[in-house]
Amino acid sequence: MDSQMAQKTFELANEIVTVPSIESVYHYDAKKQQEILQKKPWAKDPHYFKKIKISALSLLKMVMHARSGGHLEVMGLMLGKVDGDTMIVMDSFALPVEGTETRVNAQAQAYEYMTSYVEAAKDVGRLENVIGWYHSHPGYGCWLSGIDVSTQMLNQQFQEPFVAIVVDPVRTVSAGKVNLGAFRTYPKGYKPPNEGPSEYQSIPLHKIEDFGVHCKQYYPLDVSYFKSQLDHRLLDLLWNKYWVNTLSSNSLLTNGDYTTGQVLDLSEKLEQAEQQVGHGSGFSVVTDLEKKEETKLARATRDSSKLTIEAIHGLMSQVIKDRLFNQLPSCRIHSE
Repeated sequence: MDSQMAQKTFELANEIVTVPSIESVYHYDAKKQQEILQKKPWAKDPHYFKKIKISALSLLKMVMHARSGGHLEVMGLMLGKVDGDTMIVMDSFALPVEGTETRVNAQAQAYEYMTSYVEAAKDVGRLENVIGWYHSHPGYGCWLSGIDVSTQMLNQQFQEPFVAIVVDPVRTVSAGKVNLGAFRTYPKGYKPPNEGPSEYQSIPLHKIEDFGVHCKQYYPLDVSYFKSQLDHRLLDLLWNKYWVNTLSSNSLLTNGDYTTGQVLDLSEKLEQAEQQVGHGSGFSVVTDLEKKEETKLARATRDSSKLTIEAIHGLMSQVIKDRLFNQLPSCRIHSE
């Protein structure tokens, strides 16, 4: 298990409050789920599902699988159910797929594995159905590409209810928190209301066009997490095994290539903005083009701030470890 990834996931899991009433979420009411499937309320409202709840162990399996892929995308499926406008992810499992740095390709072997896994889960009492898919975007954020949008639209057409989750394992290590997003696509031809700017995230220069073209074809769900008493015990056992590796890890070294790539990407963004501003007209009237260039500069500023904060956090962590383990004993000797 990757120590950096384990640390971020364990920290998030420990923040999830365990309450006795949450145990009821593990009960599967087949009759209620069948009634929901027959009514299909999401068919009348393209924005019907607004929230998603993910179990702690399902989250752990997804992010560790994403991290194991390195710079290659990986993919898996999720089992779960629905409760009103909330989608609930109970379990997740990896699929044997061929991954590249830009996409994942599911072959016949993956579909056979999916079928056998779902059947085996039902044999041991896990009655939930497949409720969505997840895949990784190593280093370039949580959003849906053009291929992802097409895949999710197809799934929503034939396998509703269905949700897409994207995990960025590289940014999870750098940012100090699990970087995850859950999305649903709109039907073809549907024009969503203007909801204002979405939550800001840094998009690499070579991905900006793909992001911009398709960003209005889907919407994000509010993500929350839950865990049972058993989940809490299992996570504690895992933490007791890997806490030493976590303590000795360093995000600056682990993600050195990513940080370098971010700096180069930022440099290219600033050069583009400077060139386009330099070719602007001499009129004093503020044009739409100038407004766009101001936005580009503002985004580059946010990108640089984000990168700086992540580097500072990594340095602070190392300074604290150094003071705690290397300098305190010497201070005690001098005081004595």
